[in-house]
Amino acid sequence: MLNRLARERLESAFPLCWVAGEVSNLTAAASGHVYFSLKDSAAQVRCVMFRNRAQLLGWRLENGQHIEVRVLVTLYEARGDFQLNIEAARKAGLGNLYEQFVRLKQKLESEGLFAVECKRRLPAFPRRIGIVTSLQAAALRDVLSTLARRASHIGLVLYPTPVQGEGAAAQIAAAIRRAGERGECDVLILCRGGGCLEDLWAFNDEALARTIRSCPIPVICGVGHETDFTLADFAADRRAPTPTAAAELAAPERTALLSQLAEYRNALRRQIRQDQNQRSQHLDWLAHRLQDPAQRLAQQRDNLLNIQRRLDNSLLQTSTRCRTRLTGLNHRLFLARPDTSRLARRLEALMPRLHGQWRTSLHAKSTDLARLAASLTLLNPDAILARGYSIVTDKAGSILRDSRNLEPNDHIVVSFRSGRVEATVTSVAVEALQPNAQNRPTR
Repeated sequence: MLNRLARERLESAFPLCWVAGEVSNLTAAASGHVYFSLKDSAAQVRCVMFRNRAQLLGWRLENGQHIEVRVLVTLYEARGDFQLNIEAARKAGLGNLYEQFVRLKQKLESEGLFAVECKRRLPAFPRRIGIVTSLQAAALRDVLSTLARRASHIGLVLYPTPVQGEGAAAQIAAAIRRAGERGECDVLILCRGGGCLEDLWAFNDEALARTIRSCPIPVICGVGHETDFTLADFAADRRAPTPTAAAELAAPERTALLSQLAEYRNALRRQIRQDQNQRSQHLDWLAHRLQDPAQRLAQQRDNLLNIQRRLDNSLLQTSTRCRTRLTGLNHRLFLARPDTSRLARRLEALMPRLHGQWRTSLHAKSTDLARLAASLTLLNPDAILARGYSIVTDKAGSILRDSRNLEPNDHIVVSFRSGRVEATVTSVAVEALQPNAQNRPTR
């Protein structure tokens, strides 16, 4: 329990970190795990690299090597030993190169130099392939043997250049520019065998990456092994894990092309044979339908006579049917004709009744009209004014019905049956009105 708590405290307190030192007491177990000590001038610590990490290392650990490791600080509970679990390792001094590689990659990537949409498609059937590599490179032999096996009919152009050492990047870029200026190839292979980061550093040059991107010919980069990545890989139109794979990407296999061509030829033959059979059947059907013109005309004449007879019969039947229907309609019309003499006698009998009813209705309407006229006369304002009443209004023309609405010096207008006068109120007296004097205008 104590060891477990101590291990948990150590792993939580120390995140993944890089530690540098010298390898000593190296032991490679049969299980694939690697055990060693990492030491410097002041101290040492036990380290373990498990098999899944050791298989990805790509180079061999040896005693006396100075390395940099990314570690998880932990405690081996079974023995209570303090140790470092190795997650990744690199040779000492490679850290700065790798940091330069990462910074330059981020810079070019931010400029869009590695954008997928800028990549060009490789030609499906190249007529000539250019190879940029060293004459002494083993990768050249792999590429040549692969192309000879897959596509011996394709022409090859070699652009020799150093692929390692001082000034190699500039010479590789010059070879690529030369290939682009000549324009004699359909695709370009940039290849080199595997190696450590220092060996492949020429392919991490910024100028080389820009030259690859600006080359008018599609570029396939096959540098190093499958786990090796360089800026040239990202800048190229296609990245191949090995030089051999680059040759396979550049040239289609001749045998496969011939096999596919044979399949197309057989399919075309089958299609032609099928079309010929269909055309022959159609021709036989047309020949069966073909008749002598005289026989065709005789058939058309018989058809025409038959149609004429049917038309005559149809016209006769239609005219007979219409004549019968017209006779029936005439008979129905005769029966539905009205008796005008009887209706005239009834009209003469109704006339006196109509005159009497009209006079009665006229007398009743006249009486109602006289009654309404008398009522209207009683309600006429002129008749009221004629009896001595008057109408008092204020300046705005509103009728005054109560003296309490007036103040001294108010201007009023008094309207009579004939004419009107304007007056000024000198005093206001509020008195109770007699019942018969209500609503009498003020004089």
